[in-house]
Amino acid sequence: MLLPQLSVHRHDRGSRALITLVGEIDLDSVSSLRTSLERCLRDGIRTLDVDLAAVAFCDVSGLDAFLHAARRATVAGGALRLHHPPTGLVRMLDITGCGPLLLGPPSGRPAPSAPAYSGEVR
Repeated sequence: MLLPQLSVHRHDRGSRALITLVGEIDLDSVSSLRTSLERCLRDGIRTLDVDLAAVAFCDVSGLDAFLHAARRATVAGGALRLHHPPTGLVRMLDITGCGPLLLGPPSGRPAPSAPAYSGEVR
């Protein structure tokens, strides 16, 4: 039995969520990422911190998903920020000039650590 290519773990605290991704983000797995990010926004989450420390690979479809969700979060008065992106994604962010849109802590505050999120895991 094959393991899922991408695992998505969500930890909410109020209108903020830590999304921890594990695996690879590509055309085959990006739909689960998009669905998870959209669900957060539909559930009233406005600040999304995405931890990519356990992501081995992310292609342009993943970058597109992050940019789309970041735009929707901004329109809703929030933000999406990527933390610990893999080297290939950092390179794409540099080449496209999208780094300032997706990297760094939201609202100038330090990013929360995973233990700060207690609550429902989806």
